[in-house]
Amino acid sequence: MRLLVPPRVSPTTPGGTGDWWCAACTPGWVGFEGGDAQLGQAWGARAAHPPIPHSFPAALLFQLPALRTWRKRLALADKDHVMVVATSPFVPHPGPTEHPVTMGLPALAFLLVAGVLHTQASPLARSFQLDYEEDCFRKDGAPFRYISGSIHYARVPRLAWRDRLLKMYMSGLSAVQVYVPWNYHEPLPGLYDFAGDRDVEAFLDLTAELGLLVILRPGPYICAEWEMGGLPAWLLWKPDIVLRSSDPAYLAAVDSWLHVLLPKIKPRLYHHGGNIISVQVENEYGSYYACDHGYLQHLLGSFRALLGSEVVLFTTDSTRAEELRCGTLQGLYATIDFGPGSNVTEAFGAQRQVEPKGPLVNSEYYTGWLDYWGEAHASTSSAQVAQGLEDMLQLGASVNMYMFHGGTNFAYWSGADFKDQYKPVTTSYDYDAPLSEAGDPTEKLFAIRTIISKFQPLPVGPMPPATPKYAYGWVALRKYANLLDVLDVLCPSGPIQSQFPLTFEAIKQAHGFVVYRTQLPRDVLDPATLEAHPHSVCDRGYVMLQKEYQGTLERDGQRELHVTGRAGDTLDVLLENMGRINFGANTSDFKGLLGNLSLDSSPLSNWLIYPLAIDTAIWEGWPHTALPKSSWGGRAGPAFYTGTFETPGIAWDTFVKFPGWSKGQLWINGFNLGRYWPRRGPQQTLFVPGSVLHVGRPNNITVLELEGAPATPLLLFLDRPLFNRTLSRSTMAIE
Repeated sequence: MRLLVPPRVSPTTPGGTGDWWCAACTPGWVGFEGGDAQLGQAWGARAAHPPIPHSFPAALLFQLPALRTWRKRLALADKDHVMVVATSPFVPHPGPTEHPVTMGLPALAFLLVAGVLHTQASPLARSFQLDYEEDCFRKDGAPFRYISGSIHYARVPRLAWRDRLLKMYMSGLSAVQVYVPWNYHEPLPGLYDFAGDRDVEAFLDLTAELGLLVILRPGPYICAEWEMGGLPAWLLWKPDIVLRSSDPAYLAAVDSWLHVLLPKIKPRLYHHGGNIISVQVENEYGSYYACDHGYLQHLLGSFRALLGSEVVLFTTDSTRAEELRCGTLQGLYATIDFGPGSNVTEAFGAQRQVEPKGPLVNSEYYTGWLDYWGEAHASTSSAQVAQGLEDMLQLGASVNMYMFHGGTNFAYWSGADFKDQYKPVTTSYDYDAPLSEAGDPTEKLFAIRTIISKFQPLPVGPMPPATPKYAYGWVALRKYANLLDVLDVLCPSGPIQSQFPLTFEAIKQAHGFVVYRTQLPRDVLDPATLEAHPHSVCDRGYVMLQKEYQGTLERDGQRELHVTGRAGDTLDVLLENMGRINFGANTSDFKGLLGNLSLDSSPLSNWLIYPLAIDTAIWEGWPHTALPKSSWGGRAGPAFYTGTFETPGIAWDTFVKFPGWSKGQLWINGFNLGRYWPRRGPQQTLFVPGSVLHVGRPNNITVLELEGAPATPLLLFLDRPLFNRTLSRSTMAIE
């Protein structure tokens, strides 16, 4: 094991102060080297790990009860620049060429002796393997089981990654489980984005830096209550494509993506010196109708070709026999998922039906559950979660807790379920998880931490505190313009003409909003029925006649309105995509108007279709940099509202409430914070990360209200979230 310290950065270098800590331990030898004799002043992070003697020379080799990866936690910027390289056998590093190392005979003799001893007791090469004889994993040859938690980097702002991961490490977790959402990184075919919040390599490197192993779940399908289960919407540009199957069109897209992603992963595999111990292939495939083992076999071949034969590949399915039959494959280790309240013995008995030998693994132990718009906020007892965890650990099982930190479905990334009806997921992905949506430790976290302490030592040191919050108070907004009055800004390329409506996918619009415009074909003096056929409005249509708001048509909800007007009057329908289905058979979830609207049973035709690029306009500064508009009409219907506020010298996390507002989308400083819908609930506030806010200059607020704003358009910034329409006494007093 070599630890390489960058030149001119050492414990005695200005700006290089810090401490040394042990990231991983296995039996064997450890080597250190560097150009500073003060290296010997380093110390181990855990009390059980002895400090390094002060007298050790700059390059040394010595035997410890366990092989330790020592790292420098430098007092530098966000990212440490200490590289840990695992090598076997130990080879002394020559040092920077501009600073040649000289040593006397005693030191040379010491190294020669150490080298002889090392030859006699060389550690095993880095490895992570399945042991079918002893029913366990083996890490570097020793029996191993992991206690892990799920975190989704795509639901957490990059500046908060370190905070969340450090809290997970201090909770006693040895690993984190990470999804890679394909559609987050390939928004258009062949166009890849791995920058900023999408820098998955930086996230993985940070997990390694903090001493956490990784269980990677790269899909290509991930579910995760994420838009379309992580599959890109552009797959549906081919309307007859069969997703998650051996369809050649689908496989071609998958292969192209895997050839981009997996080469980024391979150097980070554990046996290559990284921290990724296992990789999941697909996800819960047994729940999908296709049951196409040829598809799984194709994925297995691709993963092996791109990652090699040594990495542990696995599947995850529920404990139902039918799902385990369709979701498992020879060559992929079968794991299961189940939540608290399940009979642990029976659940693992189901795994044993498909994996008679090998480690017991629950890849998704549910610490809580997701929320749907219009339903109560989900919660799960801390005691029940802790008891289930203890029962599994007593059996020697490896466990991943889903979720350990949920985060937020910013922008349009929330998915939907279909359980007898369409059920869109809320913006908050709090999940009643051990770390809250804002990353705060909860009672559930400490209950879990107590259980973990019974089975393995906890890291020494306090749990990092909750992130600071600030109640910025009331902010007044003003109406900027009705949406229909700014189509020239939101759709600069102009409308698409079509006799009949086209789907979002047909006009290559992935997310957000599209306006469908036509004219009344005749006078309608008595109220006529404007009707959408079943399943033709996906997902909500806001109807305007002569720019007057008429009401809303909704998937699995209201399908007709009554209107009057004159021949030639303009009929507009703003269609909102509320998130594509992420689980079950119907992941080919097309959006927009999937069929004709009819007026008293006569189909309407001759449409102008406006794909709206709202996010692009707002990111470029609109409407705050545009000239004020004289807004026409009242408060009903889709319209933009703007305002500003300043932070009092700090930019802390906050939560924004929408008193009297109906439904819409919020942007602050161009960042899309997601959907609000207080009329339907349960979520009453949106989480605003402090990293979104400015200090020393105004913060620009843009609201797209879809149904109707309050008479006095105000937002209220609080220091805590509100769910289930539950207001605290202090908040009610403020209001």
